[in-house]
Amino acid sequence: MNAMTREKRLAVLCLVPFALFFIVFEIAPLSWVMINSLQSEEFGWGIANFTKIFNSKFYLQAIQLSLEISFWSSVFGIIIAVLGAYSLRRVDSKLRNFVNAFANMTSNFAGVPLAFAFIILLGFNGSFTLMLKQAGIIQDFNLYSKTGLIILYTYFQIPLGVLLLYPAFDALREDWRESAELLGANGWQFWLHIGLPVLTPALLGTFVILLANALGAYATVYALTTGNFNVLPIRIAAMVSGDISLDPNMASALAVVLVALMTLVTIVHQLLLKRSYHVSR
Repeated sequence: MNAMTREKRLAVLCLVPFALFFIVFEIAPLSWVMINSLQSEEFGWGIANFTKIFNSKFYLQAIQLSLEISFWSSVFGIIIAVLGAYSLRRVDSKLRNFVNAFANMTSNFAGVPLAFAFIILLGFNGSFTLMLKQAGIIQDFNLYSKTGLIILYTYFQIPLGVLLLYPAFDALREDWRESAELLGANGWQFWLHIGLPVLTPALLGTFVILLANALGAYATVYALTTGNFNVLPIRIAAMVSGDISLDPNMASALAVVLVALMTLVTIVHQLLLKRSYHVSR
């Protein structure tokens, strides 16, 4: 018992630095933001900031655009990542290691360098844009629009999705495929009844991470549009920096809305996970 007690005390002591770090850098800032979101220079304490947000077409547009860009970039990103991760399981180990290393590197390629690279490639006078126009494939393309941002976001979603999904394919055993083929199942039936149910938790978890990654993206979209595109991170930063108007309380309210959106997505994710678990059983 004494040995067990010492082990528990040692475990608690090892947990203290993490707990302090979590409280100081996670709980305290979130609490500060939530408290300040309930303060208004004009109306004092209350929900005036949230009332203004949900009665303003401008802020509602920012929420809508953030959700649309995040959702579609996550959908396209996870589809390409699934194909990429599955393909990596079937290729030579040297090529696999190279692609994994490249994905690890490009997953950190974001912000100003990524925006600059896309301007060179897909801007109004970008090399790819001019080539596609000369070939007659496209008539016009605006990188600084919602479609352009979806393409840009999808780019930095793919490497992260590949890194997250690659280990998930270890759960698929080759003898399951062979057994399914012996029982007369084709490839589509194997993936529909065996492959996808096994991968569902990993797919849902990866989708939520990609969605959070896109919702919180700031540097890339700011560098690309110089802060002129109406998404939540841009609006929050503009009110904190005071480029147009300084209103940290409204910025805190918008940050709470962003946290609430992610909380809602996480709750839905957990419900879907439980449902998929019961169905698989």
